[in-house]
Amino acid sequence: MPKGLVVYDSKTGHTEKMAVAIGQGMEKGGLKVKVDRVESIAFSDLTSADAIVLGTPTYFANMSASMKQFIDKSVELYPDKLKDRVGAVFTSSEGQGDYLALSSIVVAMLFHQMVIVGHQSGAVGATSMGTPDDKCIAECQIFGKRIADFTKVITRI
Repeated sequence: MPKGLVVYDSKTGHTEKMAVAIGQGMEKGGLKVKVDRVESIAFSDLTSADAIVLGTPTYFANMSASMKQFIDKSVELYPDKLKDRVGAVFTSSEGQGDYLALSSIVVAMLFHQMVIVGHQSGAVGATSMGTPDDKCIAECQIFGKRIADFTKVITRI
């Protein structure tokens, strides 16, 4: 069974709610999923996952410091330890700039030679302005299933 990993940073709980919903969608799509905070993740978690989803709050159009530090340290896995794994992103924010934050994470994933899955709306990833409402949670679950579907194709399961 393919494995999915949802890694997130959350100060207010908004990004965490999205992470859980995306994880639920991935499980519904047939993946074995681990959802955990960025500070609890080891690189062995990344290298054993078929799909890696990163989520962060947006601060001044940037990812959180914890997520940035985690991505910076991932140079240890560069250039090909994450090659051909599925990658996806999500964020919560209180204002504008979420696409800039998401795009910077996607660029890091591309450097790792990952295959990126965008949000079903055509956006870079899932977003929430403020507290995720029921509609956002449902969209995150659909996004998680979409990630799982792509992962099964990539891993040929």
